Amino acid sequence: MKRLLFLMMIALAATTVAAQPKKSRVQQAQRVQQEKKQGTSKQGMTQRMQLSYPVALDVPEDVVWRRDLYREINLDDEANSGLYYPVQPLGKQMNLFTYIFKLAQNGYIPVYEYNTANDGQDDFSDAAKIAFKTVLTDHSFLFTEEDGKLKVDNSDIPSADVKKYYLKECAYYDQANSSFHIKVLALCPIMIDPDFGPEPLFWVKYSDLEPFLSRQTIKTSDVNDAALMNLDDFFTLNKYKGKIYKTANRLGRTLVQEANGDTTKLSAEQLRIEKELEAFRQNLFGDKARRDSLDSIANLDPKLAKAASRRQTKEKSERTRSRRERSSSSASSSQPARVSVRRERH
Repeated sequence: MKRLLFLMMIALAATTVAAQPKKSRVQQAQRVQQEKKQGTSKQGMTQRMQLSYPVALDVPEDVVWRRDLYREINLDDEANSGLYYPVQPLGKQMNLFTYIFKLAQNGYIPVYEYNTANDGQDDFSDAAKIAFKTVLTDHSFLFTEEDGKLKVDNSDIPSADVKKYYLKECAYYDQANSSFHIKVLALCPIMIDPDFGPEPLFWVKYSDLEPFLSRQTIKTSDVNDAALMNLDDFFTLNKYKGKIYKTANRLGRTLVQEANGDTTKLSAEQLRIEKELEAFRQNLFGDKARRDSLDSIANLDPKLAKAASRRQTKEKSERTRSRRERSSSSASSSQPARVSVRRERH
């Protein structure tokens, strides 16, 4: 009887173990379907990619200082030209817009509406997400649709016309590790129409692009074809150049609106903000000019440099002597008092 009961328990345990993976697979499939409905799944990213890719940390929520800035990245500038070429894909090599276009077309990344009525204010909520088919239709891009999949020929991708980007970045001080960072938050490609001028297409979050950017490289030199850098490093190391056109101010106004169309005032305001950022970074750990005062004196007057050096040596020796005196004083006070006993002869 005991043997029969033991065999039944083993069979029941084996049945439970065999059934568990199937149940887990069903739950996982249901979760994936739910994520697809909500638009939150990382489509196109394999499980191996999600595990192996070292995702960068987001901007901490508890930082003591941060400033959000919006820049206009002109691809005609030499520093940014690597984002524009090649205009037409050469094998797997393609420019940034073509890469973003194909990722969005295949559903790998979501895109968000560029709200022209609100001066292009970025909104990354689920309500602001737009279907990529809507983007193609609104901007009259040629495409076909087969079995629910969008198809666009490389020649119909307007990569040659996208010559600018709006870029949102965040400059912040992370007190957890006492470091200053500038992190890219979002990109918006801008198509230049010869008749209608700039035409922003959509916003895309950098965190959605980040896992894919390390796969694509760009040239960083016109004289050395071996000088390559992947797109993620390009943005992470802040190799791009662009003028500030807006800050995250309480009124939500652009710098052009603040300057009332005065180009001189606009340039002065842009320069002022850049200097503020650089001054904050340079003086993060104290006044740099004061720290380098001895070096400055040495460059100007050797006699003053020697006097300053002697004064510094004297102060150092005084501090050393003071520490020794305090150390000997504390050592003597910590030892018990010695009692001398004089023995008498009898």
